[in-house]
Amino acid sequence: MSPIPSGPRGMYFEEFQTGQRIITAGRSITEADIVSFAGLSGDFNQIHVDADYSAKAPFGQRVAHGLLVTAIASGLAMQTGVMEGTVLAFREINEWKFIKPVFIGDTVHVVLEVTATKDLRRIGGGSVMIEITVANQKDETVMKGVWTVLIASRPG
Repeated sequence: MSPIPSGPRGMYFEEFQTGQRIITAGRSITEADIVSFAGLSGDFNQIHVDADYSAKAPFGQRVAHGLLVTAIASGLAMQTGVMEGTVLAFREINEWKFIKPVFIGDTVHVVLEVTATKDLRRIGGGSVMIEITVANQKDETVMKGVWTVLIASRPG
C-alpha cells in the first residue's frame, strides 16, 4: 500500500498565476439551508422564511439569503482543494454585487479567476485576488465580486 501523502494539497502562493480559472462543483439550495441560516444568523426576514408573504412579494417565492449564498460560494471554493492547507486568511471581499435572486431548488456553482498576486514575504506568502462569479443552473450570474486571500509560500 502507498503511504498517504502528508502536507497540504492546496496550491502555494507561487503557483497562482493571473488568468487561472477554476470552476467548482454545483450545490442545490434547500429549504433546510434557508431555515438553518435564518436560525444561525437571526435573519428571519419574511422574504426568506414566509412562503405566503413571499408569494405576494416581488419575486413570487422565498429567496435565499444573499449572505447564505456567499457562504456556500466560499465552501464550494474550498472544496476544490486549491487553498486546502495553504490559505493563511480570508482578507477582503470587494465590489460584491447581489445581481439575481437565488431560490429554493436553484443549483449554484462558482467560477474563480485569479486577477492579481502580490508577494508578501513578511507573512510567509502572498496576497491573491480572485474574481468570483456565482452562477445558477441557467448559468446566470447571481452574484459576483473580488475576494482577497492570503496564501502561504512554498516551504524552503
